[in-house]
This record gives sequence, structure tokens and C-alpha cells, in this order.
Amino acid sequence: MAFTPTNLTDWIRSDKYHNHFLIPPNDALTAAVKLSEQNQFASYAVSEAQGKFLNLVAKSIQARRILEIGTLGGYSTIWLANALPDDGELVTCEISEDFAKIAQININNAGLMDKVKIIVGPAMTTLPNINPNASFDLAFIDADKQSNVEYFIQAKRLVRKRGVIIVDNVVRNGRVADPKQNDPHIEGVRKLLEYIKNDSTVEATTLGTAGEKGYDGFLYAVNMSSIN
Repeated sequence: MAFTPTNLTDWIRSDKYHNHFLIPPNDALTAAVKLSEQNQFASYAVSEAQGKFLNLVAKSIQARRILEIGTLGGYSTIWLANALPDDGELVTCEISEDFAKIAQININNAGLMDKVKIIVGPAMTTLPNINPNASFDLAFIDADKQSNVEYFIQAKRLVRKRGVIIVDNVVRNGRVADPKQNDPHIEGVRKLLEYIKNDSTVEATTLGTAGEKGYDGFLYAVNMSSIN
């Protein structure tokens, strides 16, 4: 079967079509997008379909504790926290006080203030202070790409054996695989891939995505370390 080339218009239409069937409207998430747009950083958040994917991953592994690195406006935070049981907990790290304030408004509006704790400050400083005995089931990394390896190492330290680590933006419109491209964000992804290649305690794959956020992808990893 022959396929014709597609573009962003096709991907947006496809996302909207599928979401109409599979993702019921959610006032808190809609309000979070609106507030993020008003503060001009909504474009950096995951898409609606990607948010639902994260939510389903958390549900499928029956996550009780989730670690997020990169809160932004709290959109992905809400998706993840909505997957937790009543006594579940999500810890999210955000370097910007301004972003954290917006995220807290969105989290409160979603009724998740008792489940979500925002830690404000550079994650490279705050993550080492988190007790490794408090194992997380799932970690989602969506922060500065230059620090991907360091964030992944900390996530692996904190996620239980056979827990899941997901890293966003690892395809970047196919540029990660293009040797002519070498900006810091791309190099950060390449260093992470090289690190994982040489780490026998992790099993991982990249899942390419094409949707309203363009052509990108997640790295999905399982922590096989026997330390946890």
C-alpha cells in the first residue's frame, strides 16, 4: 500500500479526530491550556493525546508515586496526577518560580493540591535531596535537554525496579538522527541515547509521534536495576 507524504495540517486534523472519540472534555485541563497560552508557554507542553498516553501508562502500571522533571504550567502534571489513587503522590520539579505559580493555580483548579508537590529550584540541585527509599513507579522528564543524562540518572536512582522512565522530545523533527544538526538540545538527546546504550540496567525504545505538536517522540525506558 502506497502512502502519500503528510504534514502538520494532516497531523493536527488526525489528533483532533481521534481525540474527539477517545478523550472526554476536561474543564481543568482546558483552563490550564488557556492560562498557559496567556503566559505564552502552552506550546512547550505535551499535546492532549500525549497527556492521555502518560495518564494511561501511569494507570497501566498502577503507579502510586510519580516523579516529574519540568512542571511548566502543570498540564502534564494534571494528566499524570489524575491517574493516581486517592493516596497517591506526584512530585514535580520546576526551576522557574513564575511557572511554578501558574502550575499551582492549574493544579488547585483541578482539585489535585493534596496529591501534587511542586519543588521549585534547579532539578540538578533538588533531585539529589530526594530520598531514594521513597521509590517512584514512574518518572517523566520534560526539561532542558542539555541535562537529559543527569536527569535520567537521578530518575533511575529514584524509580523502583521495573519502574518506567519516559523522556519527551527525543526525535525533534528527525534532527537527532541528522549528523549535520548539532544544537545543544539535540546533543543532549544524543548523549542520553549513548548513555542508555552502555547501561545494562535499562531497557528502552524510542516511540516517534506525529501530531499537533509536530514530529517528535518519547523515549520509554524500564529500570531493570536490582539496586531498588
